[in-house]
Amino acid sequence: MKRNCLSVLAVIMVLATVLVGCEKTEEVNGSGEKSAKGEPAKKEEISLALATKYSSNSGLYIALEKGFFNEENLEVNIKSFESSNAVNVAVASGSVDIGGAGLTADLYNVIASGQKIVIAADKGREQKGYLFSAVVVNHDSPIQSIEDLKGKKAGVTTIGSTLHYNLGRILENHGMTTNDVQWVPMNSSRGVIEALRSKNVDVAVLNEPNVTAAVKQGYGKVIAWVADEIDFQSSGIFFSPKFASNTDAAVRFLKAYVKGARYYYDAVLTQKDGKPVKGQNYDEVVKIIAKYTDQPEEIITESLSFIDPDGKLNVANIQAQIDWYAKEKLIAKKIETAGIVNTELLDQALK
Repeated sequence: MKRNCLSVLAVIMVLATVLVGCEKTEEVNGSGEKSAKGEPAKKEEISLALATKYSSNSGLYIALEKGFFNEENLEVNIKSFESSNAVNVAVASGSVDIGGAGLTADLYNVIASGQKIVIAADKGREQKGYLFSAVVVNHDSPIQSIEDLKGKKAGVTTIGSTLHYNLGRILENHGMTTNDVQWVPMNSSRGVIEALRSKNVDVAVLNEPNVTAAVKQGYGKVIAWVADEIDFQSSGIFFSPKFASNTDAAVRFLKAYVKGARYYYDAVLTQKDGKPVKGQNYDEVVKIIAKYTDQPEEIITESLSFIDPDGKLNVANIQAQIDWYAKEKLIAKKIETAGIVNTELLDQALK
């Protein structure tokens, strides 16, 4: 009987040793994160290309500042580019792993030409109840409605830009076409603003904080908000084909990004009775965005764009954009979202 008791005790001690070893293995990365194969998550160095210092990058900025990427054993290095198109080319060529930029005709043309880009998550969109982009006319203009824009000069950065798409779609909502206005490309957002201020154009779509600035400084007035007129997935997170194929790292990146997006949403996008209220971390988030965008905090508070807290894309609108650009003969050929949008990686991250 003594011998049997000793045998049982020995087995228990061996099992205890194995369990302790398992616990230690799962603690390798601090947070205990492991790869899909059950091994500790591999340290990855990732290049992230951003075109502009917009508040729509806030989920990324927060994930960097709060160490959410580090928790996933990812070292993310930001590379700045002068335009969204430059980001598209860099991602498609594989010279960077990830891009964050607007969804434009340029992007769809890169894809239509045979280059591969994977759209993986939301980075900002127009959402009812959240005012961010508006149709703005001269402050003393007789124009009171979209219908009054017929024959007027419309300032845009470039033909095929997000601002061109917004106004074009809004015109169609009111029974007009893109041929009913004179399009004036200005090559930059600053150029569009100056053209509106100097009355060289009659109308333009502006983003915050430029909308508020136009009204406060007395050179512009709002006749419509984009979110009240159309659905619009304005920007996204893109993966290079090589990075998208690295499922483990891609999912870990999206996990960290969603943490940042939720932190942002809870701090600055919470609403009560249809009106925005400051969340617990509001001041902290404003400071983080101001740091990464080199903008004063008072400007940041007026330019907090909508970001989906789960990073989910409006895929139907992406297809609608492609169809519209194809109709306007602004992309070489029509493409389907099934070949360029991957929501499975995000779904894994959300689990």
